[in-house]
Amino acid sequence: MTEKQLTLDRRYLRMAKIWAENSYCKRRQVGAILVKDKMIISDGYNGTPAGFENICEDENGLTFPYVLHAEANAITKVAKSNNSSEGATLYVTSSPCLECAKLIIQSGITRVVFCELYRLDDGIELLKRANIEVIFVDLT
Repeated sequence: MTEKQLTLDRRYLRMAKIWAENSYCKRRQVGAILVKDKMIISDGYNGTPAGFENICEDENGLTFPYVLHAEANAITKVAKSNNSSEGATLYVTSSPCLECAKLIIQSGITRVVFCELYRLDDGIELLKRANIEVIFVDLT
């Protein structure tokens, strides 16, 4: 990877971290930016589906099962637009889970860059198996 690409990766990841601040989730805020040809074509953060109240956790602090991940929000948002995610790079603050990895593969994203590890790595392993470039960038 070139120094120029690493500089861009860090910049987009910082943008994803800022975008995560839009999340109403208390346990964990995750942001995602979808970039193609150096243009942001979509974005997302973890939260409830459109029309739901912006409460992500129950009274015990457990995340509701219907809360969408940042990656899923970014991918479904681009699907509603005139853009295509084919060949795009997904910048996400946390490494994708298995379910999001399946969406990433199906959407034609070819590169995933993240800065924090999710507690499970099965999503990363599936992406690698699908020959998607997976890159960890330390922002500290």
